[in-house]
Amino acid sequence: MGTNILYIEDNPDNMMLVKRALEARGYTLVQAANGSEGVAAAESEEVDLILLDINLPDIDGYEVARRIRGSAKHALVYVPIIAVTANALKGDAEKALAAGCDVYMSKPINIRELWARVEAFVPSPQKPF
Repeated sequence: MGTNILYIEDNPDNMMLVKRALEARGYTLVQAANGSEGVAAAESEEVDLILLDINLPDIDGYEVARRIRGSAKHALVYVPIIAVTANALKGDAEKALAAGCDVYMSKPINIRELWARVEAFVPSPQKPF
């Protein structure tokens, strides 16, 4: 069973918070600080879930999701993508879903909600089933 989660996030504080929260549950976090790095990591690493910030410094998360879904690496069509963003305007969730994300989650990050959303797709290695 896979436990690798890719987090594409440019804010180091958010990255550290999510890293600590997920590693406490036994997941391995693959980190990318911008959209281009995130797409490259998704294509080169074996990941079971992607957490994706929408506001990134190079290409936005919507474009990242589209590139991942259109990747030549066929398995990426099926890897769940959770958009994690401060965007809370009407239509933002729909835009994320239309770009290829499976779930939309708003910031600030609630750790219990994060665990629940992640575990819905990838059961925690440290919890009994």
